[in-house]
Amino acid sequence: MRPLHSALANILLIGAAGLVVVDARAAEFLVKATTVTEMKAVYGQVESRTILPARARISGTVSSIRVTEGAQVGKGDVIATVVDDKLALQLRAADAKIAALNSQLDSARTDLQRSQDLLAKGAAAQSRVDAAKTQFDVVTNQLAAAIAEKAVIEQTAKEGDILAPADGRVLTVPVAAGSVIVAGEPVARVASGQYYLRLSLPERHAVEITEGARVDIGERGKGTNAGFVKAGEGRIAKVYPEIENGRVIADVEVADIGTYFVNERTLVSIPVAKRTMLGVPPEALRIAHGIDYVTVETAEGPLDVAVVRGGTFQDSGQTRVEILSGLADGDKVVLP
Repeated sequence: MRPLHSALANILLIGAAGLVVVDARAAEFLVKATTVTEMKAVYGQVESRTILPARARISGTVSSIRVTEGAQVGKGDVIATVVDDKLALQLRAADAKIAALNSQLDSARTDLQRSQDLLAKGAAAQSRVDAAKTQFDVVTNQLAAAIAEKAVIEQTAKEGDILAPADGRVLTVPVAAGSVIVAGEPVARVASGQYYLRLSLPERHAVEITEGARVDIGERGKGTNAGFVKAGEGRIAKVYPEIENGRVIADVEVADIGTYFVNERTLVSIPVAKRTMLGVPPEALRIAHGIDYVTVETAEGPLDVAVVRGGTFQDSGQTRVEILSGLADGDKVVLP
């Protein structure tokens, strides 16, 4: 019986040892060099694609303003009204002129009819009829011109309504009711079109900034002291080819940024460089006496190696700890 028990014990020990070897092999991590994009947090300034002025079309006095800063307007909405008192006088003069021409037209029509009747009876010459017809046509044309002049005055009065040039949000209203303005003077500024973030970066990053690159948008209202907190993503839509004052300018398109203030600043994390680094899973590290160690599988067996650790990064969705020194590409790290 004892030899049988010994044989069974040996088999169990060999099986357990095999399981240990399998587990050890399964728990190994192969250190490989990984290329990581370095991100830098900078401030971006919210701007509008277009800022259009709503200008007065006539000179006069601002009688009313219907919007305030921050109001949403649609194209063609009345923003303010300008009144020119001279236009009312010109309209009354035009009405009086039209009334006088209507009277002259009635008189010319009567003279023409009378001349035609006398010509039919042989009591008037054809020249009299021609003269009456000419006078009738002259007055008719004068009346048409007077009506057209009145229409011009009425249209000018309608142009006292200052209309929104496009859909958007009112940024500023630099005038007040009662102000005297001239034609062409802006009454409001409307931010229309999509908002975007404008970046101003040191020229040393000019080579790394490319159109289409992804950027991270920080949480609104958070400064650098609070650390970068990702709230969304954007895309570099345009990189301007001219460097001004040692800085390169780039525009970032961001969805759902319409609630931001124009010229508001927010943190943006942008790709500025790429470098190769070595990394291991966080559980591979252990601290002893204030020194970081990892266990490396060698030909002679497991060996504890002191390493200098850096920050963390993402590799294919997995968190890794950067190893600055102590490991080489291809090392096998034993995981606990």
